[in-house]
Amino acid sequence: MDETTPVVRIEPWSEGDLELLRALNAPELTEYLGGPEPEGRLAERHGRYVALSADRSGAGRMYRVVSAGSGEPVGSIGFWEKTWRGGLVYETGWSVLPGFQGRGIATAATLAVAEEARAARKHRHLHAFPSVDNVASNAVCRKAGFSLIGECDFEYPPGTPLRSNDWRLDLGEPEPGRAGSAPEEAGTGL
Repeated sequence: MDETTPVVRIEPWSEGDLELLRALNAPELTEYLGGPEPEGRLAERHGRYVALSADRSGAGRMYRVVSAGSGEPVGSIGFWEKTWRGGLVYETGWSVLPGFQGRGIATAATLAVAEEARAARKHRHLHAFPSVDNVASNAVCRKAGFSLIGECDFEYPPGTPLRSNDWRLDLGEPEPGRAGSAPEEAGTGL
């Protein structure tokens, strides 16, 4: 493969992706997110992912990340609306299975999801909030062209403090009448 050959493709999250979500719930993949979720919460998350993928309002979308070479699911990524600093923005987050890390998959998926968020023409910015200690995810943000705004505090999961970096990607001007009108303020992730 050369630089123009896609490493991955993103496909809308579906009912059949619960096993992928279970695989992504491993301790080594949730280290910076408060650890694995119990089965009940995982099922709820899966339901939210399926609903968001069916939504056509521009609220966002979840995807499974698929290896372009093998067609095998290798991770997840999505974008969703978030209230941040008094306004509505899109937030993104991703996870790649351990056997596929270090191959540029997360960066390729992030670039693909940024194009999907840009195409929605609803919000000006796409933010990512990796833990300040998550070297790999911060590198993905840098490689995908996000600008580091600074550090910020979150609770994720709720009740668990998390010191994060606020990375922002400019998606361009939203379509008139589609942009969130509230100013940017802290909110919750998907």
